[in-house]
Formats: sequence, C-alpha cells, structure tokens
Amino acid sequence: MAISEAALKQRHGSDTEKRNNPLGINNFFSEEQFARLEELMYPKRGEAGSYLFWEGEPTGKLYYIRSGKVKLRKSTAEGKDFILSILQAGDMLCEPEDGMRAVHSFSAEVMEDAELGVIQWKDLEILLYRHGDFAVRFMNWMALMHRVTDSKFRDLLLFGKPGALASTLIRLANSYGVACTDGIRIGLKLTHSELADIIGTSRESVNRMLNGLKDEGTIDVRKGRIIILSLEALRQICHCPVCPSCPKEVCRI
Repeated sequence: MAISEAALKQRHGSDTEKRNNPLGINNFFSEEQFARLEELMYPKRGEAGSYLFWEGEPTGKLYYIRSGKVKLRKSTAEGKDFILSILQAGDMLCEPEDGMRAVHSFSAEVMEDAELGVIQWKDLEILLYRHGDFAVRFMNWMALMHRVTDSKFRDLLLFGKPGALASTLIRLANSYGVACTDGIRIGLKLTHSELADIIGTSRESVNRMLNGLKDEGTIDVRKGRIIILSLEALRQICHCPVCPSCPKEVCRI
C-alpha cells in the first residue's frame, strides 16, 4: 500500500518527539505496519486547556499524539477528579467500543498545544481484518496498556498514600525523567494539586509527603522540577521490585 506524501511529511515532522518516547505505540510495529496506521489519520490541533472529549460522550475515534501532552481525567459522582494518565508524543489514546457501551469513561484534556492524528474506529477495524500481522501487534499493545492500568491500581491500593506517591514519582521518572549530575530530573512540571489528583489525596497531604522526602534526602525540588536523588529509597517505600515482570514499559505514568 503506497504512503501518501502528506503522511510522509507528518511522520518526518514528528520523528524527533517519537524517538524521545521509547514506550510509544510506533515501537510495537514495523515501519510498514505503522505507515498503514498513519494512512488512516487525519490531522487535528488541540489547544492547551481544551478537551478532545468529555466523559460520557460517544466513542468511535482514536487519537495519536504527534506532539504535546494529553491528561486523562475521571470524575466521581461527588465531583472529585482523578488523573488517570498523562500521555505524550508517540502515545495513542484508545477506548474502543466493547459492544456493551459506546461512551467514554473518562475525559481527555490537552495539557500542552498538541498535534494529533485522528483515526475512526471503523477504519481501524477494516485494517485489523485485512492484516493479521498488524492485528497481533495491536493486540500486544492493548494488552500492555491493560498491564499499565492494573499496576497503577495495585500501587495506589496496597501501600498507602506514601507508597502511591513514591510509585508515581518512579513512573514519572520512567516516562519523563532526564539523567542529571545528582539524580533524575522529572521534565514534566506538575503542581501539588495535580500530584494529589493522581494518587487520590489532598494537596496538603502531598505537600507534607514531598517535604518529608526532601528532608530524608530522597528528592529535591529546583525551579518547580522534582529531582529524584535516591530511586532506591522510593522503591523501598512502595515495595517496588526490580525484576523482568515489571519493566519500564509497564511502570509508566
């Protein structure tokens, strides 16, 4: 199947950012397979603060992030918001129809101005029918996304709020960390309120826990960026084993 000139230009323009995300969906496919997926995309821009969709709206589209960041939010009946994930360039936002419901179970907020590739779910289904090799790779990617979600719930539920915060910092380091002279600097700037929404607690609790980690020499905060000074100390708090069963592809935000 020939690749259109527009698709080639879009791919070239996003190559740098995709390479910066080794966990992106493009890494699950060969170049030819991913080119098939790109042919289905039409471009969309998202301004910071806007929403791609709201919880309860109809599904039917997938969003490939070429640049920018997208925050996934879940609201409770009491009005409490939780941050489920923060996606970056190279990630795919996918909530397929399952035959029982056809509405989104969360909202997608654009954190930074974003360039997106939008795919109609019906078009993807045709691609899955026609190319078995592509379908297998796509199933592998979806299975990994389920493992990521399961591991987040495990960490949030089993080891209390300190364990949930430690786990979140490790995941942020794996997803957005940059090595520096004295540790790992988390390139994504988050407020204490946003960290609280990720682990399901109050901003004041996060502030106390972060100050405790600073006093212990586990982390530091410089110019609004968190620097992890002792990754091992965080692992001990959330009982995080270093083993093949929990690779970085799973331990991500």
